[in-house]
Amino acid sequence: KETLIVTKENMAKLKDDLQKTIHKIEELNKLNNQIEMTITSEGLRIELFETAEGTFFNSGSPEPNASGKMALITLATQLGGVPNKISVEGHTDSRPLDRNGGEYSNWELSVDRANNVRRLMQDHGLRSDQVSEVRGYADQKLRKPEAPLDPSNRRISVIVQYLKAPPAEVAKTPPPAATAMKPPS
Repeated sequence: KETLIVTKENMAKLKDDLQKTIHKIEELNKLNNQIEMTITSEGLRIELFETAEGTFFNSGSPEPNASGKMALITLATQLGGVPNKISVEGHTDSRPLDRNGGEYSNWELSVDRANNVRRLMQDHGLRSDQVSEVRGYADQKLRKPEAPLDPSNRRISVIVQYLKAPPAEVAKTPPPAATAMKPPS
């Protein structure tokens, strides 16, 4: 199997390939409007966001539901073949959780969801050294800041980070040609 090296130049191809894979799976194609992929300065950001019915997680639960597992396993099998590092983020809406006497908040939920996603994806295709970060943001980076209780603020983000050239490759790159300077006339 050929390894796809994902850099800025071919991140769009990876996005296209992932979208085609999702469209081929009937259950995931139905959720296509809940899966958004954008190329950012960090890499390819894949967001799985919720609806009022709880598309990928049941309300207040850190464990992915059946749809969430299917989407994440599909992504993991595809992303396990790229050399890029992966970051996983958990986000919530601004609705306070009422669990364990207030000791389990949106902070814990966002981190637990992100870590459970990491674990599931590593069990189904991501290499053990591929995940570089697991972040929990609670409601601090809302998708819709004008509607802090909107269900789409509850989401998981999987970021395929751009590759950095290895030091040996940088050393092999010749310096840019010097431009001859003309003395002022």
